[in-house]
Amino acid sequence: MTSYLRPSFVLLGIFSLLTGAAYPLAVTGVAQAVLPFQANGSPVLKDGAVIGSTLIGQSFASDRYFHGRPSATTAPDPQDATKSVESPYNAANSTGSNLGPSSAALKQAITDRVAALGGGAQPADLVTASGSGLDPHISPEAALVQVGRVAKARSLGEDRVRQLVQGQVEPRLLGVLGEPRVNVLALNLALDRLGR
Repeated sequence: MTSYLRPSFVLLGIFSLLTGAAYPLAVTGVAQAVLPFQANGSPVLKDGAVIGSTLIGQSFASDRYFHGRPSATTAPDPQDATKSVESPYNAANSTGSNLGPSSAALKQAITDRVAALGGGAQPADLVTASGSGLDPHISPEAALVQVGRVAKARSLGEDRVRQLVQGQVEPRLLGVLGEPRVNVLALNLALDRLGR
């Protein structure tokens, strides 16, 4: 019996060290050496302090800022831990709403969001939440739809704000992967640099 147990424990120890310590340390070391910005969470700094990440959206409610995609993330209710409350862009609870296309609640949420944006046709990413609830980007169309509101709230010319949006558009990766997009936090920081 011990002739079977001893090799099993030796192999368990070796593979635990390899897969539980050596491999993670090697991957972390390579990531820190080759891509330190990304390996550390792609932080966004303002005046030397971390204010966000290029990978995780933030909630902007003021008319003075561009708004991101709706987020369906939640957090425990501080009043009753058995319930949850809306907590947009909660990175500790990345999730979609899990509402299907025939859901009355989804239809009502989209109708309410369209109405809040002034009605009419709206870009899909301004009225539907993503699968993760953490999207930091919106489409250029979704940003351009908001130009009038932001320009008015900041007493800026719409052309100036539109040019700012165009300057923040990130192209497809390698020219073919994904879609053009705008990072909402980066756009709002650039907007703050304009003043007003």
